[in-house]
Amino acid sequence: MEMVLDWRSVGSLIATIMVFRTAMRDFLPPEAEIFLRRLLARLAAAFRGPVGTVLIDEADGASGGANDLYDASQLYLGARCLDTAPTVRLHKPRQAHRPVASLPDAHTTHDVFRGVRVKWTSTARPVERGASGGGGFNPYNPYRGGGDQRSLELQFPRQHRDLIHNHYIPHVIDEATRMRLRSRERRLYTNRATGPGEDHHRLWTSHAFSHPSTFDTLAVNPALREEIRADLLRFAARREHYARVGRAWKRGYLLHGPPGTGKTSLVAAIANLLEFDVYDLELTTVPTNSHLRRLLVSTTPKSVVVVEDIDCSLDLSDRKKKATTDEEKAQLSLLSPAAAAAMASMGRESISLSGVLNFVDGLWSSCVGERLMVFTTNHPERLDPALLRPGRMDRKIELGYCSPAALRVLTKNYLGVGEEGSEDHADDPDTVNDLMAEAEGLLAAGVLITPADIAEVFMGCDGAGATAALRKLADELHRRRDAPAAATVTDQESATTTE
Repeated sequence: MEMVLDWRSVGSLIATIMVFRTAMRDFLPPEAEIFLRRLLARLAAAFRGPVGTVLIDEADGASGGANDLYDASQLYLGARCLDTAPTVRLHKPRQAHRPVASLPDAHTTHDVFRGVRVKWTSTARPVERGASGGGGFNPYNPYRGGGDQRSLELQFPRQHRDLIHNHYIPHVIDEATRMRLRSRERRLYTNRATGPGEDHHRLWTSHAFSHPSTFDTLAVNPALREEIRADLLRFAARREHYARVGRAWKRGYLLHGPPGTGKTSLVAAIANLLEFDVYDLELTTVPTNSHLRRLLVSTTPKSVVVVEDIDCSLDLSDRKKKATTDEEKAQLSLLSPAAAAAMASMGRESISLSGVLNFVDGLWSSCVGERLMVFTTNHPERLDPALLRPGRMDRKIELGYCSPAALRVLTKNYLGVGEEGSEDHADDPDTVNDLMAEAEGLLAAGVLITPADIAEVFMGCDGAGATAALRKLADELHRRRDAPAAATVTDQESATTTE
């Protein structure tokens, strides 16, 4: 009997399928539905042939460091494979030109490489608190506080395993590297204060770094400025030299001087010169030495790690352990709640001088790559000599009060006054030159004022012209010069009255 398939029979078949599907959803238990789905998936897999799978976790569960392959894969997928994906996740970093696409959790996309079709799936698996890979408590496990363990799953025909492992994955890494170089956006990172219950493998938060400071705008002695610039460029170009002499490719700077002398501006200028990312490390939120090591290994090459006002962050004046006093207990109570909770949960004390020394120059310090370590302080005498020795702090740079040469840089930056005169034709050149000579003479005579104070004077005269700004600066310098003499006269008069 010959079966004739007309439009009415097709309509009846579709209606039957829809009724069957509705009945499955309404009457079939969820467990039975899951079982049928798995059964159908296995039947389909039997016709497709064996499938190979590669799992790429967002973070390494053993060391807690970020997985570069995960970041590279997300970048590659966002640029190459998500045009056909039904759903994408978009994120636009602040000051970025365009949003960045990534694959959302529990979604799939496909790629074709040398004729082989592969499937990418993004997953997120919740991790219970205290879970560790070895079945027991592991203090270095980044998921011990709970959270989601995100992964990318790469599936491919098993007969093409060598192609995927030896060619496709390196291709993904190379493409991601090229994309980063083409659209490199330098970042400013700061460490998070993590405690129990928080996501421990996200150790840093970041923002776009776009500080305008350069070596040409630094208000420091020109000879010192060029010396620092040459040292940095020589460091960046000597990878083979560091490897040949058996030293880690890193360099340490200690910037010290009174407040307002340009230490932070110099850090920004260094990052702009070398095109490095900046990691601003806040030591008061770091609970333990092991957490400090994890922060170090999670940084990237081509980075500047900055610890500002290190003498205020920790007591680094004595290598010997001091007895805990009531005053020290009060200082510990000032730690952030997350840091204090992490210390209590791990049963460890706060970071110590030895932990900082190992962070700067220990075995772990060689695990990252090209890196500059910069400490700043207003009081270098408070630091332990072990922290300042060569190999840890290779250069100690003192940034002092404003000099005549630094004043010329500031007047050029703020007032447009250079060797050829003022850019504002309304200013009388002779008056400007006389005021400049007067201000430089006062600075050379020993009047102390920081570049930040001079910048504030100039900012207060914005729009008033170079003559008004320089006259106000000269008045401020005269006031500072005469202030010690006035104070001495007042003291003498008070002593005479007492007698």
